[in-house]
Amino acid sequence: MLLAPAAAAGSRREGRGAVELHAVELIRLELPLVVSLATSAGEHAVRPIVLVRLITDSGEGYGECEALAEPIYTEEYADGAARVLADHLVPRLLAGGPLEASSPAAAGLERLRPVRGHRMAKAAVEMALLDAWLRGEGRSLADFLGATSRHVPAGATVGIVPTAEVLGRVAAAAAAGYRRVKLKIGPGHDVEPIGAVRAEFPALVLAADANGAYRLDDPGDRRALELIDGLGLAALEQPLAAEDLVGHAELAAALVTPVVLDESVADEQDLQAALALGACVGVSLKAARLGGLLAACRVRDRCLAAGVRMAAGGMLETGLGRAASLALAGCPGFDLPGDLGGSERYFVPDLTPAHRVVDGELAVPDGPGLGVEPRPDVLAATRTGAELIRAPS
Repeated sequence: MLLAPAAAAGSRREGRGAVELHAVELIRLELPLVVSLATSAGEHAVRPIVLVRLITDSGEGYGECEALAEPIYTEEYADGAARVLADHLVPRLLAGGPLEASSPAAAGLERLRPVRGHRMAKAAVEMALLDAWLRGEGRSLADFLGATSRHVPAGATVGIVPTAEVLGRVAAAAAAGYRRVKLKIGPGHDVEPIGAVRAEFPALVLAADANGAYRLDDPGDRRALELIDGLGLAALEQPLAAEDLVGHAELAAALVTPVVLDESVADEQDLQAALALGACVGVSLKAARLGGLLAACRVRDRCLAAGVRMAAGGMLETGLGRAASLALAGCPGFDLPGDLGGSERYFVPDLTPAHRVVDGELAVPDGPGLGVEPRPDVLAATRTGAELIRAPS
């Protein structure tokens, strides 16, 4: 049973010192991808989504959990995230009573701290808290995060498919206005497709993402990485396993191509270790992987202070999560090619009004909160279940 939306933000009590939490609805969705995406770790054809709908006394907000169907990117996965949200995170959030109005997201995350790990699930709660709070304040997430750009360069990701198909997909992306493309690669699918794309599209900003598929103790892998280094890439993302910071340091010292870490950096301590070892030139920032937008901002600030370059990464998220990613990407320091693409590359229709690429760029939403809301028709058509958890009376 759905809980009626809370009163509009304009009707809230002036001078209120706390945010009253009424309930959380956990909504399960399944959205088919327009084109399946194959990586070295697995293939994605249908995107399971866990939405966190937070109902407060001043309005409501949405968060999107970006855990994938299987625990192949990190240890989290959608079904597990749904259970930890329902059984542990949401009850802890609601049991604590009102949240301090000046920083409800930080206060809410503090309640979740006793639960170890589960960063993506916690990030979904944080997103909902920020969306509800900022909507009530009439302030955009982009403004809150410190975004300075109203538009960010769009990036297209092309999965592991035969080289001829890679070329066709890159050509379609270029025709649609994309000037940045990231190729998914892995052993046996690397030098040939990268070389073919570079030869046919010499002006394209091109990156490659291995999702940790290579090993330096494999002579074939090492030779492939040496050959890739000569193909004019703007970045080589996560070539080795997430835990192999020493290997990444060796590789970063040997290659001309900037080595960018993704899965290896799950928190500020990981970043510190990577910097101490010289394991990367850049980091792909994904708020969900880091535990939320507040954590992503802390990592962003440390990268800026250390002169580490940044890319804005995506997680095959719907328009809700994409709005949050765009708000973060609008902040200073993101100069490496990211992979935030338009809605048409992922879901048609998207869960929200579409994020569209215009002249190679995506607009950073500037409305209150996330700046977008779920479309009721798409929400109804893709919904597979829901669970309502009310605050203790």
